[in-house]
Amino acid sequence: MSRRATLVCLLGLLAAVVAVGVLVPLPSPAEVRDWASAAGWATPVLFFLAYSLLAALPIPRTVFNLSGGLLLGEVWGVVIGMVATGIAGSLGFALARGLGRRWVTPLMEVSAIRAVDARLRSGGFPGVLSLRLIPAVPFAPLNYCCGLSTIAFRPYLWGTLLGSLPGTTAAVVLGDALTGTTPPVLLAIYGFLAVAGGYGLYRTLKHRHPELVTDPRDPSEPDDRQVRG
Repeated sequence: MSRRATLVCLLGLLAAVVAVGVLVPLPSPAEVRDWASAAGWATPVLFFLAYSLLAALPIPRTVFNLSGGLLLGEVWGVVIGMVATGIAGSLGFALARGLGRRWVTPLMEVSAIRAVDARLRSGGFPGVLSLRLIPAVPFAPLNYCCGLSTIAFRPYLWGTLLGSLPGTTAAVVLGDALTGTTPPVLLAIYGFLAVAGGYGLYRTLKHRHPELVTDPRDPSEPDDRQVRG
């Protein structure tokens, strides 16, 4: 297919999407909430399963949090969202540690990668907590990075849960009170979380100095035979 034909197809597809959006009436947030309530127990159960499994993939968690607020309301949206966050985070961590370490372990001998791993391990709970507070840090990739590192699971999980709580609550509240525009207060909350998370991460890395294991193959280290000779 030529470039011109591809462009025409894309423009036609865009026009079709716009036409559907204009001509087909979309349900209001209140109507969507009514449909979810009419489904009974199936709505929270299916939402919980979808959140727990799909959030382990590189899918923005904000989509699930907004949907939780819209479908379930503030209280159940936060409760189910946090439980699903813990499960999704554990799945991503376990998959990376159980499968990814097989091919990542040889790379851990590289000094730069070993330094990053040592920083994350020495930061422990405060390091993970600080990273989770920063909205710009994606959820799933951080799960994989922690799983590939040597950080223990318990501080990782607690840092994930506590660090994800403020952002989850803010997004769920927005979904519950969806108006079509982002309230200034939500932007202020995310800005505060970003500053707090960045400062916490800076303090963690500044005051915790990991002891890097010296690579025995490092050319800067004298050879025992040379010393004895």
